[in-house]
Amino acid sequence: MKIGIIGAGNIGGNLTRRLTALGHDVSVANSRGPETLKELAEKTGARAVPATEAARGARVVVVTVPLKRVPDLASGLLDGAAEGAAVIDTGNYYPQQRDGRIAGIEDEGLTESRWTERHLGHPVIKAFNGTYAQDILERPRPAGDPGRMALPVAGDDEAAKQVVRDLIDELGFDTVDAGGIDDSWRQQPGTPVYGLQAGAEAVRKALSEASRERPADFRG
Repeated sequence: MKIGIIGAGNIGGNLTRRLTALGHDVSVANSRGPETLKELAEKTGARAVPATEAARGARVVVVTVPLKRVPDLASGLLDGAAEGAAVIDTGNYYPQQRDGRIAGIEDEGLTESRWTERHLGHPVIKAFNGTYAQDILERPRPAGDPGRMALPVAGDDEAAKQVVRDLIDELGFDTVDAGGIDDSWRQQPGTPVYGLQAGAEAVRKALSEASRERPADFRG
């Protein structure tokens, strides 16, 4: 499958490593230009491209950039993606630590992914936002393994959500349907499921125990 990854930090880099190892056709981009991704491309076989080209023809696009950088992404960034492409948003809002205050989240009550979706102009699927990057490399397990981790996945487009869930299964993790994008506050930073390294039952329980009130550490 053709996959575009926009952002080559810890999550983006490790997804590039795993997805190329599984045989997917991966294009990867960052804000600094493809020449800075030469080593990652050489080691994985991924193509390092400008961010405006990463989504071209892609069935899945992963947007994994700091939330404050989302408005800086080029207009029409996803225009060249395959029809019905699934766009994965891995982002988190860290107002005090990194992003500053974002009015749409603080004042309008938008979930992080709904805010991101509005900027991208394309529906998103929220996944990998509470996953430790190293777990992508070190924690894959075959289906049915009692130690297999589960990841929450939220989104409004059921077909795109299923594509993402199938891809995560291929990566070696179970998934739990966390509802629509307006429900994705259940997996934002400071919730019980955020960073949880556990199976599907524990993930479902953690999602059910989430409080909509954002913890003080994650308010701007």
